Amino acid sequence: MTAVAPAPTVEGIRAAVAPILARLRATAAVRERARDYAFADVRALAEQRITLTGIAVRDGGAGGSVRDVADLVVAIARADSNVAQALRSSFLTANRVATRPDLPHREVTLRRLRAGDLFAGTSNERTGGASGSVSTTLRRDGDGYLLNGEKYYSTGGLYASWFSGSALDDNGDVVFFTVPVDRAGVHRLDDFDAVGQRLTASGTTRLVNVRVMAEEIAPRDNHLLDNPWLGSFAQLYLAAIEAGIAAAALDDAAAFGREKARPIKHSSASRSVEDPYVRETVGEIAARVHAARSAVLLAAEVLERVRGLTGAQARTAGAEAAVTVAQAGVVAIESALRAAELLFDVAGGSITDRDLGFDRHWRNARVVANHNPRRWKAAVAGAYHLTGEEPPTTGLF
Repeated sequence: MTAVAPAPTVEGIRAAVAPILARLRATAAVRERARDYAFADVRALAEQRITLTGIAVRDGGAGGSVRDVADLVVAIARADSNVAQALRSSFLTANRVATRPDLPHREVTLRRLRAGDLFAGTSNERTGGASGSVSTTLRRDGDGYLLNGEKYYSTGGLYASWFSGSALDDNGDVVFFTVPVDRAGVHRLDDFDAVGQRLTASGTTRLVNVRVMAEEIAPRDNHLLDNPWLGSFAQLYLAAIEAGIAAAALDDAAAFGREKARPIKHSSASRSVEDPYVRETVGEIAARVHAARSAVLLAAEVLERVRGLTGAQARTAGAEAAVTVAQAGVVAIESALRAAELLFDVAGGSITDRDLGFDRHWRNARVVANHNPRRWKAAVAGAYHLTGEEPPTTGLF
């Protein structure tokens, strides 16, 4: 008889990925220097069907809440924030399945998630047009379509089995497509070269006469949603990455202070772990980590409460959740940046050795922060509290 795979659970997934995350944590700095992608470990994570966290058991998921998903993302980012970022499109796909019973091609997407498939996707282009403009085209050709264009910031593209994006059809309407990454004409380029998050596989996807079938296309959702802030989970995900980066800085600060640091000449302590200023520094880093993780998990709980609501209730709760997520983003960004800076106060010149790679924490946090400026987040939250003004519905809140 063929063995039946056990049903996934939140606890089972967390236990199964723990050794994988330990490997990622141990090799993160070396891999970044060598530009060595963690293909085997990302595949191992996918085989544990991590994206089923938060999807209902009745749909073949592991169950669990938005908080469970956010906590898992923090743990992945603590091990390697590049990997957490590369998995973002996959988790966003899973969240859409979990929250929208009316999602086009939902059963097909669920089947792919249950198989451990990973997703990449972006609507971003570098065509010189206005932000959000689409130049990629989808033209009728026989019984299907031909897709042509170029997408940038294809996060996770080198790891994924499926690529999704937006295109203009023959009528000039924006539609969404999903195609396998190994289809003829899909070219994934490893050309992402930011100061941080270098191994997120976020480069260009070039689409040259890619054959697309009708069942691989979905119309843009233009009807007025009860809760128009569908970007809240995507922003929460980024905040969770920042919280994980802060935690990684704490791990390195504590380990270096225990194992390698020496007290400064005029210190009153014989060991760095007894130096009051080292203790204060590590304590402040720990406080920042606590603040970031707490803010993220609280925002996840608020976002969870939007599920199942309709009408005016959904809009009111959605606006509150979007603002709460924005506030968590501010806390998480600033906590990660500060923790990454304070790490260097644990020791002297030796902690700046390039081989340690400790600078990556600040660089990674800085790049994640640039996805949606925290000044905008703070201003939107302020307007909401002062006047009740709703957040923008651009998809970034």
